[in-house]
Amino acid sequence: MQQEINKAIDILRKGGVILYPTDTIWGIGCDATNSEAVEKIYKIKQRAESKAMLVLINDSSELDKYVESVPDIAYELIDVTVKPLTIIYDDAIGLASNLIASDGSVGIRVTKEEFSNQLCKRLKKPIVSTSANISGEKTPATFREIDNAILDSVDYVVNYRQDDDYALKSSEIIKLSKSGTIKIIRK
Repeated sequence: MQQEINKAIDILRKGGVILYPTDTIWGIGCDATNSEAVEKIYKIKQRAESKAMLVLINDSSELDKYVESVPDIAYELIDVTVKPLTIIYDDAIGLASNLIASDGSVGIRVTKEEFSNQLCKRLKKPIVSTSANISGEKTPATFREIDNAILDSVDYVVNYRQDDDYALKSSEIIKLSKSGTIKIIRK
């Protein structure tokens, strides 16, 4: 696993795009602070830039680097959640501008899965995590279901957990306003 993390980090630091396992489904990722790399992902997915993508971080202590004002309830939700939870926060900061939604928000998930957690920790930056499919097409539940067009368009395919045969699911998503109001986006 460490060798694959090293290879992936090398690609990410050079502005490249990787295909990698996460705490949910396989993700297409890049350094979330690099706008050119983010643009590459939009092109690979054939996705409009108006549709924001989420980012992964390795620890909730990193949130204040990317969100202007983190509501206290966010830390509690992250601590008690059993399933992967993406929280959409108001007033994103420190990220590529083309990653931030038009209303200034961004979705962030603290990943607890070993590979993606270590990848974020060692890169010392958030990593984009968007489903490994062309926009509008079915989200692959396993690595084997990922379309060759995706496999051929990323700069590196991580060679770890490719043989997992259990179907993976996307994270739950909530929007958490500055005032602490919670809106469920996806269960």
